[in-house]
Amino acid sequence: MGFAMTTFQVRPPAFEPVGLAAAKAHLRVDGDDEDAVITGLVAAARAHVEAVTRRALAVQGWRCVLGAIPRDGRVRLRPGPVGAVTAVAAFDADGVEVAVPEGDWRLAPAEPDMIVLGRLPAAPNGIEIDFDTGYATAEAAPAPLKQAILMLVAYWFENREAAALGAVAGPAALAFEALVAPFRELRL
Repeated sequence: MGFAMTTFQVRPPAFEPVGLAAAKAHLRVDGDDEDAVITGLVAAARAHVEAVTRRALAVQGWRCVLGAIPRDGRVRLRPGPVGAVTAVAAFDADGVEVAVPEGDWRLAPAEPDMIVLGRLPAAPNGIEIDFDTGYATAEAAPAPLKQAILMLVAYWFENREAAALGAVAGPAALAFEALVAPFRELRL
């Protein structure tokens, strides 16, 4: 039996894994006139790489909402890598939130992005799991994913028309795919 699960961001990234100076150097831009555009492109490229890989590249907060508790009590949290679970709450028959103490759940040691729920109060209206995810520093984010961000930024910077946004053509698309492929999460 399946269960409904929704995951959404509750706190934006604390930093960008590719800084403005690195992006400007990659683009060979010297002045400050394009800083706002480049900053926006870096954020958009990071978000795209995160969506493609289901991996957070900078520390950020997320919430996983489940309509029911899985039978085995195991929930894979995405995006990864999960740094910490900050809160677990169950909702009773009246919709009242009941905090679940830390002793009643744990991150699985062998699978750090998996939370194992133990004794939970009755939760006929589901549960919420708040967690922090992403790499702690820009330096810790995988270099190939930072390079993929730079490639997208460069492509979008040179092709600003709305029809080209989000689309990467030819060799650039192949290079982007090669960079992110090892980090994609396979699904069955």
